[in-house]
Amino acid sequence: MEMLGAILDLGKTILAPISEYYKYHRNVDEHMKSLKRKRDYLECKKSDIELKMRAERLPRKKPKREVEFWLQNVETIYAEIQNIELEAERGNYFSRMHVGKIACQKIQEVTELIDESCGFGESLVIELPVSYGDELPTRALVGESTAEITMEKIWEHLLDEDCRMIGVYGMGGVGKTTIMKQINNRLLKEKDKFNHVIWVTVSKAFDVIKLQNDIASMLHPNPLESEDETTRAGKLYAALKEMKKCVLILDDLWNAFPLENIGIPKPTSENGCKLVLTTRDAKVCDGMNCKTIKVELLSIKESHDLFLKTVGCDVSNIPEDVVEGVVKQCARLPLAIITIAGSLKNVVDVSEWRNTLNELRTSRKGSAHVDDEIFERLRFSYERLKDEKLQRCLLCCALYPEDYEISRDELIEHLIDEKVIKSMKGRQEELDEGHTLLNMLENACLLEGGSKVFLIKGIFGKRRFVKMHDLIRDMALQIAGAKFLVIEGVPNEEEWGNDVEKVSLMFKNNPKFPNVSPKCPKLSTLLLRGYVNIIPDSFFVHLHGLRVLHVDCLEFESLPNSVSDLKHLTSLRLKSVKEIPHGLEMLVNLRYLNVDSFYPNQEKMPPGILPKLCQLQVLKLPFFGFEVNGEEMVRLKKLECFEGQFDGVKGFNTYIESLEEGGPSHYIYAVNTKKPASQLGVAELGESVILSDCNICILPKDVRALIICEGLPGGMSSDYWKNTVWLKGCKGIEYMNSYFYTFSPQRLETLYLRGLKNLKSLFREEKVAPAPVVPLGTFSSLKQFSIWDCPNIKKLFTPGLMQNLEQIGIYNCKQLEEIISGAEASDEVEEEEAKEIVKIFPRLRNLILYKSPELKTICSSSNVILCDSLNSILIYKCPKLKRFPLSLHLIDGELSSPPSSLQIYIEEEWWELLEWDNHDMKMVLEPLCQFDKWPLQ
Repeated sequence: MEMLGAILDLGKTILAPISEYYKYHRNVDEHMKSLKRKRDYLECKKSDIELKMRAERLPRKKPKREVEFWLQNVETIYAEIQNIELEAERGNYFSRMHVGKIACQKIQEVTELIDESCGFGESLVIELPVSYGDELPTRALVGESTAEITMEKIWEHLLDEDCRMIGVYGMGGVGKTTIMKQINNRLLKEKDKFNHVIWVTVSKAFDVIKLQNDIASMLHPNPLESEDETTRAGKLYAALKEMKKCVLILDDLWNAFPLENIGIPKPTSENGCKLVLTTRDAKVCDGMNCKTIKVELLSIKESHDLFLKTVGCDVSNIPEDVVEGVVKQCARLPLAIITIAGSLKNVVDVSEWRNTLNELRTSRKGSAHVDDEIFERLRFSYERLKDEKLQRCLLCCALYPEDYEISRDELIEHLIDEKVIKSMKGRQEELDEGHTLLNMLENACLLEGGSKVFLIKGIFGKRRFVKMHDLIRDMALQIAGAKFLVIEGVPNEEEWGNDVEKVSLMFKNNPKFPNVSPKCPKLSTLLLRGYVNIIPDSFFVHLHGLRVLHVDCLEFESLPNSVSDLKHLTSLRLKSVKEIPHGLEMLVNLRYLNVDSFYPNQEKMPPGILPKLCQLQVLKLPFFGFEVNGEEMVRLKKLECFEGQFDGVKGFNTYIESLEEGGPSHYIYAVNTKKPASQLGVAELGESVILSDCNICILPKDVRALIICEGLPGGMSSDYWKNTVWLKGCKGIEYMNSYFYTFSPQRLETLYLRGLKNLKSLFREEKVAPAPVVPLGTFSSLKQFSIWDCPNIKKLFTPGLMQNLEQIGIYNCKQLEEIISGAEASDEVEEEEAKEIVKIFPRLRNLILYKSPELKTICSSSNVILCDSLNSILIYKCPKLKRFPLSLHLIDGELSSPPSSLQIYIEEEWWELLEWDNHDMKMVLEPLCQFDKWPLQ
C-alpha cells in the first residue's frame, strides 16, 4: 500500500504540471484575446496621460519621475506582447502552451500598470527649481583700465533701482561679450543682488522661435512645444513672470524687438528684474529704450601691453618702431590685436617682423569703413597661417551656423571627408592630426576652444568644441567668395553658381525643399539643415562630383533614388531621415556612413547593402529599433569605428569571433533582444535562456565600458561612450563575477547596471571563504560606476577595490545598505588599529546617492573620503544615512579650505541631522551646499 501511495503521489506530481500546461494550451486563444483587450485599455490610459502631461507641461515644469518610469514600462510591455503575438502565430503545440502561460503573466503585469496609473495624483508634472545661473568660460579683461571702467558702469546701472534696461554697444571685436561674461560671473558670486541670471546669445539672424527656445532652455532643457509664436510667448511669459529679481542678458543683438512678442515681461521695480543687451549698433539700444553704455577702443598703452602679452616672447631685439608699427595697424581693437599677435607668437626674426609690418600697411583697400579695416587685419592672420591645411580647416568652420559650438569630433570627421586631412594608415592617426590642426588654430587665436560637462543617466561626460568669432566667420566667407554658398533661407536657382564647391543651407523655420535641379559641376560638399518635405529626384541629377552629403532635417522620409548615382560620394550623414535610401549599395566608395534617426520606418538594415560597402571605415547607426546582421558585418574588413545594434547574440558572436587582432578602435555594440531565443538558434524550444545574458556573449578583449540593463538606456551620447558593449534583458544575473570569464574586468573603465531585478551583489560570497572571492586586479581601471533600479542588492564594493573611481552614481536601489561592505570594525580588533584612518576613493570627483531608503553606511568609521578632487555631491532621499565621511587636510591643526568648485546638493533637514567625525567640517562645507536644488530633475 505504501508503494502504491508513493506511485500515486508521483503520478500526481507528474500530472499536475501536465494538466496545468494543457490548460494553458486549451485556453490560449482566450488568454490572447484578454491580453489584447488589456493592452488596448492600457493604450487608452497611456494616451490620456500623455495628453494631460502635454497640457500641463510649461517651462520650469517636468514630468514626474514615476510617470516617466511608468511610460517606459508601458513601452517595454508593448514590445513583449508583440513578441508573444509572433510566437502565437507559429502555432505548434509546445509553443501554444508557452504562449498561454506567458500571456497569463502579461495580463497580470498589464493590470498592475493600469492600477499604478491611478496613483499619480492630480498633476503629472513637478515644478523645477531654477538654477541661479551658469558660470561662463572667459578670458581675462582685455585692457584692464578701459574694460574695467566700462564694467563698473554696467555694474552701477545694474544696482541702480531706477535703471531697468541697459544697452552695451561698440564695434565688433571690441570686447563687449568678454565684459558681459565677467559681469555674469560676478553676479554668480554676489548672490545677494539677484535671484537668477540668464544668458542667451542672439546673433545676426534673429529668429523669434529660436530666441524663445533659448530662453526657455535656461529654465529647463526641453524646448517649448512647437506652437505658434504667440502661444509660445504666452507660456514663456507665464514662466518668467514668476521669477523675481532676474537678470536676462541678450548678447549680440542686431535688431530691436517688442518684449511681448517673445514673452519677456517688462523689467520693473515690482519684479526687480533687469535686461542687459549687447549690440554693435546704438540704434538697437534706442529702439529697446535702454540706458546706453559704449565700449571704447583700447588706449595706445593697453594695445601695446595686450599685444606683447599675446605674442608671449621676448621682442627686445625687434626695433621698437617696428613693434609699435604693427601694434598701430591693429587699430586699438582687441580682436585684431589678439589675432595678429597670435600669428607672431614666438617669432623673433627681425626680417619677419618687418615683412609683417609691410604686409599690414599694404593690405588696406582704401575703404573708410571700419569693418573693412577689421577684415583686412583678420585676413592677414589667416594668410600668415601659411599652411594650406590650416587655412582650409578654418574655412570649413564657416560652413557651420553663426555662434555655433562645433563638436571637435564632428568637425574632424568633416575635415577627413573633405580630404583636408589626407588618408593615413588608420582613422586614429587622421583624428590625431585633426586635433593638432584645431589646437594650432586655437593657438593662433582664430578659434576659441571650450568644453561642456554634462550629466546623462547618472554618468558625467565632457564634450569638447570650438567656436568661431562671428567677425572671423564673416572674414572666412569673404575669402571663400563664390566657392561657398552659405545662407539661411531658401536659395533661388540663380544662386547656385558654376564655381560653387561647398554649399551649406541652414533653415530654422522648416521650409519645404525647393524644386530645383542645380548645375554645379564643382560641388563637392552639401550640408542641409532644417528642411521638411522631400528632396526632388531631379536635385542630384547634375551633382555627380558630390563627395560629402550631410542631411539634418526633420520629417524627411528618405532621399530620392537618384542618390545612387553619386558614385564619388565618400561621406553620407542622415539625421532624422526615416528610411534608408534605395540604391545605397551602389555607393561603393563610401568611407563614412552615419544614420542618426530616432523613428526609422525600417527595423533592419536591408540585406545585401553592407557587403557592398566594403570601403567603410566608419559606420554609425541608431541603437533603437534598427539592427544589422552580424554575418554581413563580417565583410567590413576596413571598419575602424562602429556604433549600432546587432539582430541578436548569434550574429554578435559571429562578428566578434571574426575580428582579427585589434578590430575597430572605437565601437559601441548593442545586442538586441526583441525576438525569442528559439528564433535565433541559440536555445532549444522551451529552455529559458535570456538572449542577452552575459554567459552567451563573447565580448571584445579590449572592452572598456559595460552596460547591462533590462532596457537600453536612452539619451546615451557616443561622444563619451568609447569601446562599449550594451547588453539587454539580463534577468538571470545575480553576481557580476559569475560572468568574468567572458571578458577581462581589469580593463573596464565604465560599468553601468540598470534594472537587474535579481542582482544580489557584485561579487558572490563563497561559503568556504570568509569574504567574497574577487580576482586580482578586478575593476582596477574602473573610473565610472552607475547602478539604477536594482532592488535586491544590499552591498556594493569590498574594501580595497575601486581606487581609481572618479564617478559613483547610485539610484533607486531599495535594499542597498552599504557602499563599502564591512562597515564596522570587529570588536576583536584592538582599539588603536580600529581608529586608523584609511582614505578611500582618492580620485573621486562626483558622488550621487539618490532614493536609496535603506542605505545606512557609505564606509566604516575608520574610512574617510578626502575632498581634494571632489566636484559635486548629490544626496537625496537616503533617510537612514547618518554619517557623511568627508575629510579635509589639517594645516597647523586647522582644516584646509575645500575645493572652490565643489557643489553639494542636499536636503537641508537631512543636513542638520548628520553626524560628523570633525564638527568643524560642517561649518566649512555648509557654504558650498545648495539646499533642495536637484540638477537631476
